[in-house]
Amino acid sequence: MLSLLALGGIFGIRAQEKDQRTHYFPKSELRVQKLPKKDKVWVFVLAGQSNMAGRGQVEPMDTIPDPRVLTLNRQGNIILAKEPLHFYEPSMAGLDCGLALGKAMLKNIPDSISVLLIPTAVGGSSISQWLEGKEHRTVNLLSNFKEKVELGKEYGAIKGIFWHQGESDAKPETVPLYQNRLQQLFSIFREVVGEPTTPIVIGQLGSYSTNEWWPKINEQIEAYVSADPNAELINTSDLEHKGDEVHFNSEAQRTMGERYTRAYLKIGQ
Repeated sequence: MLSLLALGGIFGIRAQEKDQRTHYFPKSELRVQKLPKKDKVWVFVLAGQSNMAGRGQVEPMDTIPDPRVLTLNRQGNIILAKEPLHFYEPSMAGLDCGLALGKAMLKNIPDSISVLLIPTAVGGSSISQWLEGKEHRTVNLLSNFKEKVELGKEYGAIKGIFWHQGESDAKPETVPLYQNRLQQLFSIFREVVGEPTTPIVIGQLGSYSTNEWWPKINEQIEAYVSADPNAELINTSDLEHKGDEVHFNSEAQRTMGERYTRAYLKIGQ
């Protein structure tokens, strides 16, 4: 009996945590009935692993749409962007930086332009899995990226890529390879987009981790950015985790969205 009660308590806690995680998730999607003209849509791709896919707590402010910030749903339909944007890992989905990024972008671009955010990040993915086009958590990372970019091209112009990844590569055997692998992968990304100078903005790993290799990944990222005139870096050293020393909290995700925008404006448009 005690064992059954204990199990019941565990399942009850897990259900409560799930309810809290999804409490403010949108109950419905808002399909876009009249799409903007293709030359009035700027498309941005969100790629990487869980800190780009989003693990923050979604709050009411994160589900207020703007008619000029659009995204894709799982079926490839254009909808108004509300968090969470990423849909590949429904049991873990949370707040990412996308909507904050989109709204920040609107303050700095012509009023006639709409923003289309393309989610392609999958938690736990390594850069070698991206490079080799491997399947991770039922998603073929590179094929999905290519498919979503081609879909984005149907609706507008691909203006930039936002990348946050590296936690899975923070190991002694893979850290030394990271800068070169970034170069290889971003060459592929730009080839897919069809523009060798496509701006790419990269986020640092958080400074809160006790993993000694996270700072080493950041050094690799900084080295890459210093060698690529069409890349920019966002600093995350002052941002906090959600309590797990791995994932950025909600405030951090919103701040990153604004920082990604500022960094992009240095090299994009």
